[in-house]
Amino acid sequence: MLAYVNAVISGILIGLAYAIAALGLNLIWGVMKVINLSHGAFIAFGMFAAYMSVKLLGVSVYTSLIPIFVAGLIVGIVAFFVSLYRVLNAPELTTLLSTYSLSLILIGLGTFFFTTNPRAIDTHLGSITLGYSSISYSRIIVGLISLFLAGTLYLFLFKTSLGKAIRAVSQNPTAAKLYGINTTLVLSISFGIGVAFASVSGALIASLFPFTILSGGVYELKSFVICVLGGLGSPAGAILGGLILGLLENLLSLKMPVDYMPFIEFSILVIILLIKPNGLLGRR
Repeated sequence: MLAYVNAVISGILIGLAYAIAALGLNLIWGVMKVINLSHGAFIAFGMFAAYMSVKLLGVSVYTSLIPIFVAGLIVGIVAFFVSLYRVLNAPELTTLLSTYSLSLILIGLGTFFFTTNPRAIDTHLGSITLGYSSISYSRIIVGLISLFLAGTLYLFLFKTSLGKAIRAVSQNPTAAKLYGINTTLVLSISFGIGVAFASVSGALIASLFPFTILSGGVYELKSFVICVLGGLGSPAGAILGGLILGLLENLLSLKMPVDYMPFIEFSILVIILLIKPNGLLGRR
């Protein structure tokens, strides 16, 4: 029984970190109707940015989140103009190939500089006992930061002028342009925010698990599963999907090897697409 309680608590906390990664992917799809296949590369970027901050600068991984977010935002805006700006109105396959090419370039550069050797960030924060459960402080901090980021994104989208402009462009870009909204600027910032969330989620995940430059692909798959499960274009669906996936992973790992998780996640993806392609909270 104790193992199940620990699995549920850990699943919720880790699921929130997964949800932050999925929020970045979901935002880009919701605004631009582009599936970003470089998402995993930017997650890996966040992992190694956190690792280098700890090893070279000696700062806490949590202190590095703000500069990682800013760097991700800037890199994302530049990546938008380099890889997507000229092909936004092209057929869907063109944008897929463009973001996939960007992913190959980033992973290739990362492999050249960092190799594929595994890395880890040691937080040394101890654990807290809640009744019969013992949960590490690092997982609690990651869960709280994830909640804060999700809440901040919600307030940004619904309470600020730029956030409302992003929502307007996502609903009807032509009408938004007629009302004087600079759609190119909005799209670039949206892509930048999506990349920033991917980078920060990578840093948070790196504080919990070992990683390599190729680990981003694993969490990219999780992000796709979460988006499909919760509903593409639904931020609330991304949170719900992240929680469900985190719980499933931790509960199922009690009965089966962790190596089976990618197969199970891909199976969930296929089943949801067949049964409820709009997701749990998705709109038609």
